[in-house]
Amino acid sequence: MIKAVHLTKIYKTDAVAVVALDDVSFEIKKGEFVAIVGPSGSGKSTLMHILGALDVPTKGQYWLNGQLISKLDDDQLAEIRNKEIGFIFQSYNLLARTTALKNIMIPMIYGGILKDKAVKRAKQCLAMVGLKERFHHLSNQLSGGEQQRVAIARALSMKPSIILADEPTGNIATKQAIEIMKIFSDLNKKGHTIVMITHEEDIAEFAKRTISLRDGKIVSDRKNKRRRLLKNITV
Repeated sequence: MIKAVHLTKIYKTDAVAVVALDDVSFEIKKGEFVAIVGPSGSGKSTLMHILGALDVPTKGQYWLNGQLISKLDDDQLAEIRNKEIGFIFQSYNLLARTTALKNIMIPMIYGGILKDKAVKRAKQCLAMVGLKERFHHLSNQLSGGEQQRVAIARALSMKPSIILADEPTGNIATKQAIEIMKIFSDLNKKGHTIVMITHEEDIAEFAKRTISLRDGKIVSDRKNKRRRLLKNITV
């Protein structure tokens, strides 16, 4: 599914060169749930931008579903972002004063899906995250946890190859964060590939595998021992 080969990212400002990623290599198989963790400045945000086709490495290769993403032009990268990657952000990135249903329909409309089909799929995605009664609520009428669920539903709308979540629990309370991780766990059980960026070690434990970064390098890559019993959490 994902193959990163000797990824290096160097940012240059005037005479200063900052190495954000330093010769990073790993693979993620279809159906995995992987957390990428590290302190501020570790390179995890830079890695997320590359995995999300928002940036390209200075050196190295990034493959997604057998396609060499790191060599695509801007238009090709935009198409990959729309059709192959479902993004979930810490700040939700929902349109204000717009219904949950319309927020989810936006990437489908841009992707050329007819309106009737987009409405049907948006409702299905909202039901999957436990918001079938919130179709017509405006985004600013929803709690933080509900807004993040809408963001998850939007990420699912284009049936992406991978779900890429950037600090998905950073702006919500602990109880809501656990509910969001329960949704991720259920999606993963249904076969969705999830890559989650987080600085919270306890949240990373919900994933099945954790890749730890420090100073732009991978310092560990391990399978997780599940510390929470998700089956007793209802959404």
